[in-house]
Amino acid sequence: MHTTDDPIHRFAAHVAGTRLADMPDSAIAAAKVLILDTLAVGIGGSSGPMAAELGQAAANMGQGVEARVWGTGQPLPAAGAALVNAYQAHCQEYDSVHEGAVAHVMTAILAASLAGAERRGGVSGAHLLEAAILGVDVGACLGIAAGGGLRFFRPGTAGGWGATAALGKLMGFDAGQMVQAFSIQYGQMCGTMQAHTEGSGLLAMQMGFNARNAVTACDLAAAGFTGPENVLTGPFGYYTLFEDGGDPEGVAETLGQIWRVEEVALKPFPSGRATHGILDGALGLQRAHGFGAADVAAVRLSVPPLIEHLVGRPPKTEMAINYARLCARYVLAAALQGQGVAIADFTDAAYRRADVQDLADRVTMEVRSGDDPNALVPIGLEIALHDGRALTAQVRDVYGAPQNPMSPDARVQKVRQMAALANPPLAEAQATRLIELVDRLEDVADVRMLVDAATVGVVPG
Repeated sequence: MHTTDDPIHRFAAHVAGTRLADMPDSAIAAAKVLILDTLAVGIGGSSGPMAAELGQAAANMGQGVEARVWGTGQPLPAAGAALVNAYQAHCQEYDSVHEGAVAHVMTAILAASLAGAERRGGVSGAHLLEAAILGVDVGACLGIAAGGGLRFFRPGTAGGWGATAALGKLMGFDAGQMVQAFSIQYGQMCGTMQAHTEGSGLLAMQMGFNARNAVTACDLAAAGFTGPENVLTGPFGYYTLFEDGGDPEGVAETLGQIWRVEEVALKPFPSGRATHGILDGALGLQRAHGFGAADVAAVRLSVPPLIEHLVGRPPKTEMAINYARLCARYVLAAALQGQGVAIADFTDAAYRRADVQDLADRVTMEVRSGDDPNALVPIGLEIALHDGRALTAQVRDVYGAPQNPMSPDARVQKVRQMAALANPPLAEAQATRLIELVDRLEDVADVRMLVDAATVGVVPG
């Protein structure tokens, strides 16, 4: 016998019953920024590690022309396209993140939503905006509700909840169908933090798995399949097995009052978000005081426990690319050498640079105790220079967060950078077309036009 008091019903009702007209202009504007950024990093991710190989493997999982891979335009069934596109969007650690949830919520949401929209046809930009905003509400809220640190890979698990919400919205689910889709998604949910610890390529694949599973969950729910309803707080629910407790009922009270899409941070650097507060502080000091990497005697960091857990690993001269992107000491040393961090800093030749490794070895990290196991700030830095100066900084609002946002020009520059990194590169006219389409997304009749603009070789219409 089951009861129906699980908070999942609150989330399902919010998704089914909320329309774009109910949402503030600020949420719609934030969603456009995130949709463009996610498409851009997904396009650029077509040249990322193992992206081509994943596309080949996905073709062996099933043939179809329901949806396309961003950048290459490879036709796949919707579930396969969602898998590859979510992988591409995350494989370079450049996708947006909700810091309070510790989750890249838009990645799986957009991958699953656009795959489903391409298959369905005739899905308007307004409908995509509506679905994406509601998906972020669900994914971010369920991440925020967590009562402990990361046990499973929350960017994948929370992203899967959000992707299911968004695609279910596009498919016109009522609240009852939405509950069943959430249930079926939960039955497939996956994501181990071991991949993060080792810097394994499985890290980005877990984003893809949960996006693909959202398509499967919604298809099965549409076909009438059902599952258990107490998937959040039941004895074997999400907050028992995947999270160390939590308060989903409390965060559900904010639905329709706080629009979580407005809280999502963009990533100005292609490295783990947990490195960005460190980079922001160090680069700010470098700009203010004009020192070079050779002038640095030592760097001392004071960080919350989550920072050490996520990016406190030791630097090596031989690193897997995902390990390097999540190694704060290496990323900081590379940034001080180049006054920033770029895709080119994550190669075997870059890791072996003696000057970078020497500086990375002179970075120490002190863990500061705190009450919030999911906090990424504040970050304290002290950079000791050979001339005897000690420069300090405290970072609370990290560059890229809504409180310290990237400028419109910086956001567009990132889009064009990612278009040029696509494999093969996306034409400049197509990047311009993509930017223009997202800017007026409410007026776009069919979001397949977005994928046209994101596909190499398609002439912009």
